[in-house]
Amino acid sequence: MTPDQVSGFFSAGEAFVEGTIGAALVVLWLLVLALHLGRPYMAAATSKFTLRLGADLWWIIYVAIRDIFTVQVFLGSFIFFYPDVVGSQTLPVTGGLAAVCAFAVLLIKLMTKGDGDRRGYQWQIALLAVGATLYIAPYLIGVQGTQLTGAHLPGIVKALVSSSNPDLALPLCYLSAALVGILGIVAAVYNLRQTNVRKPAAAAVPESTR
Repeated sequence: MTPDQVSGFFSAGEAFVEGTIGAALVVLWLLVLALHLGRPYMAAATSKFTLRLGADLWWIIYVAIRDIFTVQVFLGSFIFFYPDVVGSQTLPVTGGLAAVCAFAVLLIKLMTKGDGDRRGYQWQIALLAVGATLYIAPYLIGVQGTQLTGAHLPGIVKALVSSSNPDLALPLCYLSAALVGILGIVAAVYNLRQTNVRKPAAAAVPESTR
C-alpha cells in the first residue's frame, strides 16, 4: 500500500468510528433519560420482594446501570471537544452543550445525597431532558436530514450540522470545553474539601455496658 492509501484507510476508519459514536449517542441519551424517569417505578418495585436481599440487589443493579450509562454518554461526547472532528464530521452542532448537561448531572450526583435528594433528582431530570433535546433534535433533523435531502439542503438542516455550520459549531466546541473544565474544577475542589471534613467522633461507651 502507498502512503496515500494508508492515510486514506486510517481517515476512513476514523470517520467510521466517529460516525458510529454519534449514532450510538442517540440511543444512549434516550436510555439514560428513560432510566432516570423510571426511578419511581424501580423504587416501588422493591416492595414486591419478599427478601430484603432481593430488593437491595434490584436497587443496586438499577443505580449502577443508570449511572454507568450516564458516564458513557459523557465519555462518548468527548468527540465534541475536538475542533477538527467537529469541523469535519456530520455531527449535531449542539452536541457539546449536551455533553455539558451530562457532566452537570454527574456533578449533581457527586455533590448531593444521591437518590434521597428530591431537588437534586429534579435537576438531573431537567438537565437530561435538555441534553437529550440538544443532541437528538439536531441529529434527526440535521445529520439525518442530509441523507434525505441530498445536495439541496434546507437552511435549517445545514445550520444543525457541525461540518456545514463551522461558524457556530467551533465556538460552541470551545464554549462546551470551557464549561466542562469549570465544572471539573468545581468537582475537584469539592472532593478536596471532603477529604478535610472531620468525621464525628464515635460516642463513648458507658462504663455499665463494657
